[in-house]
Amino acid sequence: MKLSQHIIAFFMGYFFYCLFEIDTRGYTHWTMALTGGLAMTVLHSINSREGMTLMKSCFLGALIITAMEFAVGVFDNIIMRWDVWDYSDMPFNIMGQICLPFSFAWALMCIPAYYLCRLIRHKFSLNSKTENA
Repeated sequence: MKLSQHIIAFFMGYFFYCLFEIDTRGYTHWTMALTGGLAMTVLHSINSREGMTLMKSCFLGALIITAMEFAVGVFDNIIMRWDVWDYSDMPFNIMGQICLPFSFAWALMCIPAYYLCRLIRHKFSLNSKTENA
């Protein structure tokens, strides 16, 4: 897999997640932009594996994004005290940093991400075929 594919995936995640947060919450935080980019890069890597289905991608993606959200939440909200988010009032939350409803939301967001990853892979495979011709 080419570095350029990872860079494209990172910036897609960076910008789309910012737009999603701004649309739903009215604002975002720079650490969320970086986390969105990293999450999309990881999703692109796992979706490039042989035999990765949409269901597997959604399940793994939800686990990975939830773990990333917990790590970033501990840093942003607990260590740095930036108060970027607080899920304390959500059901099944852990330390107010992650919660079950948002884990399900991440699984759903992995659906368009799965197809976006396929599009990136397809576009780059076409480019490499025309370059090698």
